[in-house]
Amino acid sequence: MRVVSRAGPGLAAFLVALLLFVTALAFPAQPLVAQPLRELAAPVERLSVVTETGAHTFNVEIAETNEERARGLMFRTEMAPDHGMLFDFGRMQETYFWMKNTPLPLDMVFIRENGTVANIAQYTTPFSETPVPSHGPVRFVLELVGGTAHAIGLKAGDRVVHARIASGD
Repeated sequence: MRVVSRAGPGLAAFLVALLLFVTALAFPAQPLVAQPLRELAAPVERLSVVTETGAHTFNVEIAETNEERARGLMFRTEMAPDHGMLFDFGRMQETYFWMKNTPLPLDMVFIRENGTVANIAQYTTPFSETPVPSHGPVRFVLELVGGTAHAIGLKAGDRVVHARIASGD
């Protein structure tokens, strides 16, 4: 059996376009929205950074899966001064970070397996796709609000204390 349409190709194209338009109105795309601090996906744990000025405590989210590490602090428009994110790679390795889709300037603290600070990238540039290297093998990276490392006197050789980080003593 052959079905013959009486409508011309112009009408068929119009109907398809109308159907797509109505569908788009019914199911709008979900835009990428900044994640405020109160919508944390990961549990928050306490971490201390020990410098010459004393011990400084932070509440950190733990990024240990590939998905959590890939998302990191992207799209965050605000973060409390005592908040951060600890990336755990599970082993020592050279690593690179970037600031793509990250509107907040961050300090990146590169940490060895024993908790000593290997390197610090201070006040990284928001939205930059330029790689920020660890400059050597590290197991952890701690991201803090930009300017925090300077404010607490953090430098290479200082210690980070957390349940996941083995003591180097």
